[in-house]
Formats: sequence, C-alpha cells, structure tokens
Amino acid sequence: MDVAVVMGSISDFPKIQGTIDTLDSLGISYNTKIISAHRMPNELQAFGRSAKYEQYKVIIAAAGGAAHLPGMLAANTTLPVIGIPVKTSTLNGVDSLLSIVQMPSGVPVATVAIGDAGAKNAALLAAQILAISDDKIAQSLDDFRERQTKEAIDSNEQLH
Repeated sequence: MDVAVVMGSISDFPKIQGTIDTLDSLGISYNTKIISAHRMPNELQAFGRSAKYEQYKVIIAAAGGAAHLPGMLAANTTLPVIGIPVKTSTLNGVDSLLSIVQMPSGVPVATVAIGDAGAKNAALLAAQILAISDDKIAQSLDDFRERQTKEAIDSNEQLH
C-alpha cells in the first residue's frame, strides 16, 4: 500500500470522502484505519512506528477538535504525514486547523485546508510525493491537471 488514511473516529469518514475518491481516481493504493489519538494511544504509537515497515510511503491523517492524531503520528514515524483538519460544529474546524498546523520544530505535518478542499488536496499532495519515484502516479497526476484545466476552460463557455 502506498498511503495510510487514518481518522480519529468513524464519524470522520464521510468528511474525508474526497480523499478516498481522489486516491481512487489517481490509481493510488491505500488502507483506511481508525486510530483515536486519545482513546487508542498505544495503537497509535505502534502504527506510527511500524508504518514504514508495512510499506506505506505517506500517511494522511484526519482529525477534528484537539486534532492530535496527525502530530502524534508524525512524532512516531519519519514518513511524510499530511493532516486534514476536520470541520467541527463548535469552531467550524478552526480548532482542528490550529492544532494540526502549529507543530513544533522537528516534527512537521503538512496541513491542508478545512473541509472538502482539504480532503481532496491531501490526496493530491500525497500523489505529488509519490510521483517523485512512481512514473504511473506522475502520469495520473498530469492527466488530472489536464482535465482540471480543460474543465475550467470549458466552463468559460457557460458564461456566453
């Protein structure tokens, strides 16, 4: 598997559907896992420490509220970790964003936008990382960009 997609609870799954859809569309292999940073600390550490040996190349971690999952995974692995701040009902995901983006020096987490754009961009960022050494993924990414450009150009005709 290329990517581990980890979320803190099953309630996060619908919020990261864009991640799954984008990985699928780019032909990138992944596994999904639920690992709560607060309710499963031992499992979190074990997974973080073993992820590289399980042949993962990138971890995408979605979390809301205190949002410790991406940072704690990053603390337990040298694999790239991409954090998706999940939109919350309390602070609309700003709490999640700040928790993920404010990592201390030495433990980086790439952080994407709150919500649907972030979910999709997490998969695209993972694809860019993987494309460095995988020509098939690089081509899928190029094809995606070409389709995106064509859709934007074609949408101009809707104005007339």
